Amino acid sequence: MNAPVADDNAFGAFLRDRRTRLDPTAFGLPATRRRTPGLRREEVAQRAGISPTWYAWLEQGRGGAPSAAVLDRISSALMLTERERERLFLLGIGRLPEARYQRSEGVTPRLQSVLDALDPCPALIRTATWDVIAWNQAARVALMDYGALPPGERNMLRFLFLDPRVRAAQQDWESVVRMALAAFRLDAARAGAAAEVAHLVEELSRLSPEFEALWRVNDLPPGHSEAVKQLRHPVLGSLAYHYSTFAVDGRPDLLLAVYNPATPEDAAKIAAAVGTAPSASRSPSNIRPK
Repeated sequence: MNAPVADDNAFGAFLRDRRTRLDPTAFGLPATRRRTPGLRREEVAQRAGISPTWYAWLEQGRGGAPSAAVLDRISSALMLTERERERLFLLGIGRLPEARYQRSEGVTPRLQSVLDALDPCPALIRTATWDVIAWNQAARVALMDYGALPPGERNMLRFLFLDPRVRAAQQDWESVVRMALAAFRLDAARAGAAAEVAHLVEELSRLSPEFEALWRVNDLPPGHSEAVKQLRHPVLGSLAYHYSTFAVDGRPDLLLAVYNPATPEDAAKIAAAVGTAPSASRSPSNIRPK
């Protein structure tokens, strides 16, 4: 049996706990002749590319502080989730790891149900690269029918710079896009998605001289995530929204955007439109299993 880890060795205890949860057969290893559950220390060390002796010392609380690169390799070796990886870094070196972008094609049914519960307030989920990946019925009616577009074209910057209907809906287009670009830069940087947005920036710079000029300005983002948006709807007329964004728990790459009607009259117009609009079935690709 392995010696018990000292109570004050939280880092080592965490390593050992996650190691013993792994199924050896999932890695092509025999499950027989094992005195303890999970992988052996030397097996984790081999997967992480570090010395078995040093890994054993880390679990025992006497290996010294590992580097961020080593923690990344241990995280991969132990098949940690993003939250577990963050916990590993906090215990190992006292800080969170650098952001690592997770590309998402959809949301869980539970998160979709949150969006649906917000009807008739338009609400959507966007990624750190500003791709819209989920929305409710009110957003489809009052903002845009996102489901009618190919997934690769559901990007909010594309809408603002390349879709004349979206541009016409803005009361002050230039002010809107300046704030949007500043917030976009910050969202992408926080999520570690700089490489992922490079292609989008190159494409928009080629297709929109206005985007290219404004992108070079590199404005600072506003200091808050709440504002009043004035939008012109082709059927409902002018609508005012209290616009707010919220982080999605456990997913730093996703944001929930809510367009709360600013007046009872605007809310009534949207509710009536939602009530009379035909229901739209979302693409199965937008809903992913839990």
